[in-house]
Amino acid sequence: MASLFPELEMKVFRAVVVRTSDLSPTLRRIVLGGPGLAGFETTGCGDEYLRVILPPPGSTEPILPTITDGVLDYGSVNLDLLRTYTVRRYDAAAGEVTLDFVLHEQGVATTWARTASPGDVVGLNSPTAMYDAPADTSWQVLVADTAGLPALSRILEQTPPEVRNRVVVEVPDAGHRIELPAHPRTEVTWIDAADGPSRLEQAVRALPAPTEPGGYLWVAGESRALRGVRKYLRRELGLPATRYKAVGYWIENGEDWSAQYAALDETTRGELEALWATDRPEDEIEAEYDERLTALGL
Repeated sequence: MASLFPELEMKVFRAVVVRTSDLSPTLRRIVLGGPGLAGFETTGCGDEYLRVILPPPGSTEPILPTITDGVLDYGSVNLDLLRTYTVRRYDAAAGEVTLDFVLHEQGVATTWARTASPGDVVGLNSPTAMYDAPADTSWQVLVADTAGLPALSRILEQTPPEVRNRVVVEVPDAGHRIELPAHPRTEVTWIDAADGPSRLEQAVRALPAPTEPGGYLWVAGESRALRGVRKYLRRELGLPATRYKAVGYWIENGEDWSAQYAALDETTRGELEALWATDRPEDEIEAEYDERLTALGL
């Protein structure tokens, strides 16, 4: 089934911070605008994502990547200064893109976001859609941790009023909860998990089995926690790929993970990356990729 959302022509933009606000102790909203965003388009998808290109140390201007054959040329940009974020809101009339940054203990994006102020500059590229509920969806389950909360909020905001929603959100404690968009047919559960590993897999397993037709499950959170979720949905429940999406938004101790991945021998890294170049269904590739990473201790 074809996606309901368009695939946009790839472009790169220079975006200027317009204003900032703190939604919670670990969630900071940054609104970007300026003439460099002229021509920016949205897919309209609730969890569309884009790349944020941060300025190099000691500079106020990002080095914008070039576009080759319709895609970003990652060889033209420092990957250490590139991070992925979902678009919380796009205001076409104002020419503004809103991003909500999770403030982790460390990381280049966190460092930038903590002190970002009007006039600061980053690069953005055209967004890509992910959420893809079938047209016959009559109910959905939305599960996320703090990193997935911006996308979950936008998805809920855009959900038709006749669709029933079960929402589960994991945050460190009650002080990190935010007001979710109002929806007439929504049940919300907050999980406070200040210490220890993510409990998203347990939360998904605790939900009633999705036997009623017309359902869709969307889960976003820490990448390793999502491996168990995908295995449960695909293998144990036997859901078709069109009925769920489980997306790893971040990796706990991500810098250490990246160093371990980079330390893999060239053959192993090549095999992992080659998985995504095949024509196999995406859910099959994800399952094998998850298994290979787990076996490697990653």
